[in-house]
Amino acid sequence: MNEVMETIISRQTIRSYKPEQITDEQLEQLCAAAKRAPSGRNCQPCHVRFIQNPDMLKQMNTDFKELVGYDTPAYTRWDTNPVYHNAPTFCVIFAESDSKMDAGIMCENICIAAQSLGLGTCIIASVGALFDEGVEDGVKWRRAWNIPDSYKFQIAIAVGYPDEKPELKPRFEDRIQIIK
Repeated sequence: MNEVMETIISRQTIRSYKPEQITDEQLEQLCAAAKRAPSGRNCQPCHVRFIQNPDMLKQMNTDFKELVGYDTPAYTRWDTNPVYHNAPTFCVIFAESDSKMDAGIMCENICIAAQSLGLGTCIIASVGALFDEGVEDGVKWRRAWNIPDSYKFQIAIAVGYPDEKPELKPRFEDRIQIIK
């Protein structure tokens, strides 16, 4: 199996990260992977931010919990396992409203690049509630991250050095078929 295929097949979700920050070189390579993501008609509709400020991440998590509630089943461990899974780098992708596919392609580019660099990732959609229309704290974060007001949250990615090695999860073999 070639190196690219090995990277794609070995990538898995990581929800536990070591506290050390990724290197500037790794960050530059993730940015390059994001920039090279294809988009429909090459319109390049995504705005991507890699947040590495721990105080900002903690406050974003608190704002998120204030919005969704501290007893929400999926987030009951918000103080020990925040929405960004304690990853030292948190990537957010915003885009024009009809660009979900382009954001998804960019997300996958970033995740595969991270895997190739020895980093783990977790794709996160739930934090998007913070950026829904009319959420005041979401406006605060958009401004802090220089995101155009008309752009909508698409997806986020926790990035860092894995502090776990989960088993690869099985896949449904019957979901892929070849028709000749």
